[in-house]
This record gives sequence, C-alpha cells and structure tokens, in this order.
Amino acid sequence: MNPTLIALAIPVFFLLIFAEVGLAMRRSERVYRFTDAVTDLSCGIASRMFHLFDLAVILAIYAWVYDELRVWDGADGQLWLWAGAFIGLDFLYYLFHRASHEVNLLWAVHSVHHQSEDYNLAVALRQALFSSLTSLPFYLPLALLGVPPLVFGTCSALNTLYQFWIHTELINKTPAPIEAVFNTPSHHRVHHGINPQYLDRNHAGVCIIWDRLLGTFEPEGQPVVYGLVSPLRSYNPIWANFAHFRWMGQLMRQATSVGDAIRVVFKGPAWRPGGELKTAPEVERANYVKYDPEASPALIAYVCCWFLAVTLATVALMAFNAELALVNRIAGASLVVWTLMSWGGLFEGRPWSRLLEYGRLAVLVPVMWLFTDDALLLGGTVIASLASATALWQIPPSNKPK
Repeated sequence: MNPTLIALAIPVFFLLIFAEVGLAMRRSERVYRFTDAVTDLSCGIASRMFHLFDLAVILAIYAWVYDELRVWDGADGQLWLWAGAFIGLDFLYYLFHRASHEVNLLWAVHSVHHQSEDYNLAVALRQALFSSLTSLPFYLPLALLGVPPLVFGTCSALNTLYQFWIHTELINKTPAPIEAVFNTPSHHRVHHGINPQYLDRNHAGVCIIWDRLLGTFEPEGQPVVYGLVSPLRSYNPIWANFAHFRWMGQLMRQATSVGDAIRVVFKGPAWRPGGELKTAPEVERANYVKYDPEASPALIAYVCCWFLAVTLATVALMAFNAELALVNRIAGASLVVWTLMSWGGLFEGRPWSRLLEYGRLAVLVPVMWLFTDDALLLGGTVIASLASATALWQIPPSNKPK
C-alpha cells in the first residue's frame, strides 16, 4: 500500500532476479523461461499501472473509516502500535488469502498470481489488477481499531516485500525454528502447487503459525507441480486478469436456477452448479507439460530492449504520479499496458499482435509529446520507433503450441 517503498524496492527485485538466474545457471538448473518470466513481470507492471488510479480511493476509504469510526486513538510513534499493527495485518492477510482460494469472486482476482507454471522470484511480482480492492474490506478492522493510515500502509508494504524472497526453488529448507514460525520458500512452494494434497494450503504472509493453528498447514513432500488445475495457456497479462471471470460467467449460464447462478460467485473454484465438486487430478512433475510457445532469439532481443524502456516508464509514473495531470497518467499507463499486451500476442504468434505493435510504435511519439517538449528526447523516440518497426518486420512469428 505504500507506493514509495514498493518503487524503491524495484531495483532490488531485479538485482535479486538476476542473482537467482546466475545461481541457477551455476547449479545447472533451469528455473526461468524467458516468455513466462516476462509475462509474470508484465502482470506486475499492469497492476502497478492500475494502482495509479485506485490507490488514492483505497487509502481514502481507509482514512475515512479511521477518521470517522475508529474506537481507539493510538500514537504513530509507539513501537507496540507498529508491532501490533504488523501482526494484526499479517493475520488479516491470512484470512484474506484463504478466502481468495475459497470464494470464486476473490479467486478470479487472486488466481493471476498462481498462473505461472514456473516458480521463481519473478512469480512474486505477478500480481492482479484488482487485488488491492478485494483485500481492502479485510483490512478495515485495523482502521476501526485506530491503526493510522501511515502505519497501515507501511505495514502492508513490508508484508508484501517479505513475501518476495519465498518465491524460489533454490532455497531448500531454512533452520527449523524459522520453518516453525515463519513463511519460507518450502512452505510457499506448497501453496503454489496443484498436487491434490497441496491445494488451498499454507496461506500465510509472514507467519506460518496461522496455518498451523487453523488447520491449513501442509509440509513439502512430493515434488511440486506449479500453476492452475485448469491452466491459463496464455501470455496475455490483461486476459490473465479476466479469464476466470469469463469462466464464472459460463458456469452461471449453465446453472438451472437463480440460486445456483448466485452460488457460482460465492462457492469455491471446485464447485459446479448442482452441488458437484470437481476433484483435482493427480499430477507428476516429471510428466507435466508446460505451456511454452517458442520465441525466436530476435523476438527475445526485441522484447528485452523495450522491457528496459517500460520498466523506466513504470518507475517514473509511480514516482511522479501525484504530480502528473490525469490525461498524462491515462496516456502513460495505457501505452505501457498496450506494450505488455503486444508482447503477449507476439510470444503466442497471434495474427493481431503485429498490427497492435505497429500501432503502438505509431502513437509512441504523440504520447511522449504529452510528457516532454525536449526535441532530443522526441527525436530519439522517433528513431527508436522506426528502428523497432523495421526490426519487427524481420522477426519470424512464434510457434504456438498445439
């Protein structure tokens, strides 16, 4: 919830991702696929663009509840207030996270974080557009209890930052006391598994004790298979945020009663109209086939070049969000999201993706003109757009898996 802390952490995130790639190569392990990792990061960037607009609303709602309805006045500087807020928020996060696996409407949002069939630090950044909106009601008890907005925002950011390091396969087990109390890579690998015994387990944010106390803990045993029981099979970061909503709509149309149609929204992902529960099939890591379109080296190089520009644009939009006019924010965020959609289509070999990318290159200069009148920068943008269009023309299409 604290955008400043998140923005400052972005360079650290990327340094750690590069370190994980290097360590994996040294161990002769493959924990990254370029297309999947870029999609993870694209989902994260898209969520940051959406938060340019919804974050103020979320904080305003929290502040209103705190100002008008709180039952106790606390002092921001007291250590016990910060400690209590952090622990309380972590418990409420557990409740929110567990509900997000047990209620279809919430799962439609949270499932974005589980769509990757790999498990690495990039997956930690794979976040949904609407996650802050769905989590807010769970955190409002903190406002009622008198936790100031600054304390809430900071503790929420720290909780999120902690969870970054647990998304890795390169750390096996930590010392036993840490495994007993805190969420660790081993515990969280279980949470991302689609093995039947791992489904809906280990919902912790920071403290695994909530799972141990409330009966949702499962230790890591069988090799974990990652992803969704019903795989997404797409690298489009925008479609990733709406796929489960579409599936819910299909189920509601299949319902034979209004009651069943409503139950689709509030029952779990395994529930079907009529009360039937779909069981998850047994899966083995050695036999699991991932969705993996083959991207050419030229396309990988093309996306790498533009990824740097998109990352810089994302950080700039986050850092200067409050100072930008609404039209500039909309234009900047839209262009970033447009770019991410183009990449997804190019990776999948979609016929429309090249037209989308050529269109993006065509509007890039007018959009940049909204942000700056620097002739040198605008000239560089023109050259980059023309060079990119020429390069794209020569890049062979990706081979989409059957």
